[in-house]
This record gives sequence, C-alpha cells and structure tokens, in this order.
Amino acid sequence: MEPLQLTTTRRNGTLTVSVSGELDIATTERLRAHLLGLLQEAGRGPHQQVALVIEMSRLTFIDAAGLGILVSARNHAQAQQTPLRLTGVPPAVRRLLRITGLEARLT
Repeated sequence: MEPLQLTTTRRNGTLTVSVSGELDIATTERLRAHLLGLLQEAGRGPHQQVALVIEMSRLTFIDAAGLGILVSARNHAQAQQTPLRLTGVPPAVRRLLRITGLEARLT
C-alpha cells in the first residue's frame, strides 16, 4: 500500500493539488477535507476567478469511495462557480471514469 500524499501549489489564480499514492476508503476523508478547504479558499478569493486543479499523474489506485470524493468536490465547485478539472489522469483511472460515466464531468 502506497500512502496518500497531497501537495498544494498556488499560482496565477490556480490552486493545484497533486495527489499521489492510493485513494481508497481509508484515505478519502483526508482528501475530502483538503479539497473542501481549498474550495473555501477559492470562494473567498478576490474578484478574479480562482480555479482548482487536481493533478493525478502519481495516483496509483482509486476505489469507489475515491470517485465519490471527486464527484463531491466537483459538485461543491460547481455550486460556488469555481472551475475544477482533473489533469494527469493515469490510463487506468481514465478508463474507470469512462466506464462510470464520470469522464466528461471531471476532465
């Protein structure tokens, strides 16, 4: 098991969280709390649009609970009109997003 690691950068109106390791039922709460904190930060930003990017190139595993967190984050972002997108999605994760019908909503 590879532990979940989260690294956040802030640059030019974009908050980027890089996710590495395994995102499963044991680690989703950590990511959820982190993303909600970033969405709150984005919502308090100045008049310029702040975007949230979830960079996933080093994600090694995701389960249904992990997918649920991504959907929840997207819903929160959409409700507050904060652009959210996934980048660096590994092929196996992209396939899972496609199979579940989430690819168009999240990428």
